[in-house]
Amino acid sequence: MLTPQDLLQVKEKGIDPVTIEKQLETFRKGYTPVRLSRAAITGDGILSFPEAERKNLVGYFNQHCNNQRIVKFVPASGAATRMFKHLFEFRQKYGTSSFGYEEYLKDQGFNSVYSIINNLEKFAFYEDLQKVIRAEGKDLPELIRNRDFNSIIDHLLTDRGLDYGNLPKALIRFHNYNEGARIAAEEHLVEAARYAKNGTGDANLHFTLSPEHMPKFKEKINEVLHGYETKFNVKFRISYSIQKPSTDTIAVDMDNEPFRLPSGTLLFRPAGHGALIENLNDIEADIIFVKNIDNIVPDPLKGTTVEYKKLLGGYLLMIRDRVFDFLRKSEAGSLPEKEIDTMVIFSIEKLLIEFPKDILSLPAEDKLKILRQKLNRPIRVCGMVKNEGEPGGGPFWVTQDDGSESLQIVESSQMDLTDESQKKIAETATHFNPVDLVCSTKDFRGNTFNLHDYVDESTGFISIKSSGDKNLKALELPGLWNGAMADWITVFVDVPIITFNPVKIINDLLRKEHQS
Repeated sequence: MLTPQDLLQVKEKGIDPVTIEKQLETFRKGYTPVRLSRAAITGDGILSFPEAERKNLVGYFNQHCNNQRIVKFVPASGAATRMFKHLFEFRQKYGTSSFGYEEYLKDQGFNSVYSIINNLEKFAFYEDLQKVIRAEGKDLPELIRNRDFNSIIDHLLTDRGLDYGNLPKALIRFHNYNEGARIAAEEHLVEAARYAKNGTGDANLHFTLSPEHMPKFKEKINEVLHGYETKFNVKFRISYSIQKPSTDTIAVDMDNEPFRLPSGTLLFRPAGHGALIENLNDIEADIIFVKNIDNIVPDPLKGTTVEYKKLLGGYLLMIRDRVFDFLRKSEAGSLPEKEIDTMVIFSIEKLLIEFPKDILSLPAEDKLKILRQKLNRPIRVCGMVKNEGEPGGGPFWVTQDDGSESLQIVESSQMDLTDESQKKIAETATHFNPVDLVCSTKDFRGNTFNLHDYVDESTGFISIKSSGDKNLKALELPGLWNGAMADWITVFVDVPIITFNPVKIINDLLRKEHQS
């Protein structure tokens, strides 16, 4: 189906033509939904620690982290366009007409444009906005009185002013402080100084960015870096990467034929956050914290976040050290059967690994073989937050093709919610995934795992998008914390809701957690 010109385009993106053929086949066949066995709940798939054990785990992290290479990995590629979607729509639909003002008054809910305009002074970017408006000889309060909302929105979202509609969330001012407002990326620096600093005083951060945002991001970080290093007595080591063009996926039309632009060239689309497994695979570290760019809080609320990051890190180090010790001993020589049985029980209770029910009655050599296979894998410890709203994607026990069960983070797009039994399981979920991960990606010999070997390729999904006036189908790779980590050792831990404060739309910055 591909022309010589198509193959040249594919080659320039660094994609193997065989990969394109597989993607086209996936469009034709579709994905098989994940088969939920039951929701993971506290006591059955989710660990919960009493206060004394929490303190011990934090202490274990503090005691053992100094000689570890720790990296905080922050996906920050996306533009903030969706954050301002309702502002763009208001500007386009109503302008400053009297009808527009009536509609503006009609919806005064928390997520409304009314809520934004009437609370502008509470946003950390207020002074910046006032400054660019004054540069044109105008005044922000006067524009509000004159109901010139379009002008305010223009100065906020376009290159007439702050250009926030074209910036990544990382560069948007989130929080106010006496010494000045901070952008989202600065809050990650502060967090890293508190739980990702090693014994030499270094804190490593890695940001994934879009190429067009890289220059501005580096400029801003370099501008503020020295001040934070001085304040927190830390040396930041910051690295960057882009979502690789080779991870883009081909788009197809509604008949599953390659979608072509008016120029005749193929259309490729970014394949979602699952593509970042490539970036994570390039990280050289003993411990990797993964946290989204918009899930941050001001300093007065950081204490709980730092405590639970260290708790998750402490649990990771504790189980990793135990696993490594066992695997080294098993490689060095024979192990007493009692020690093998103890490790089986440890793996069931502390690593939440499922084994054949008769494993303890098997010969010692068979038990050891199963343990080596199950234990010599990447490890992730994932914080899970109790559901306070509608159930959605989160932690579940999933039935594998061989009939076994494993713990997985599953999005609603991966489920067959037309199946009543699956829908009922989804509705029993007590927790959801806040993207709060601590990872170990090295084996017991110190070699880095090839993370591609642990991806479940069958867990992506197909969505309907558009280009111009035509609909198309887009292919998203298995999500970074979903199918891309499907075959990792996975442990879920209950963490408090205060550790999850994402900014999905601009109005979220008005919540009390972001106004502290």
